[in-house]
Amino acid sequence: MLHGVYSSIKAAHRDALKLANSDARGVYINHDDKMVIPNLKLVKNIFAGEFDVKLNYFSETKMVSVLKTKLKE
Repeated sequence: MLHGVYSSIKAAHRDALKLANSDARGVYINHDDKMVIPNLKLVKNIFAGEFDVKLNYFSETKMVSVLKTKLKE
């Protein structure tokens, strides 16, 4: 299910946190083979200079994916 298309990493991060956080036990991402709590600075660093990257935000009950792509016409 597609929830939105964003031009801002900040807005995509905010909405991914809201969608994944259903049980108030926290939202995590896998980064460098570790489960870490996502923050905007970390997400920006993961996406910096990269294209076609998928980042999964997850809690115990939900998962939300954020994709960064470079569209070509």
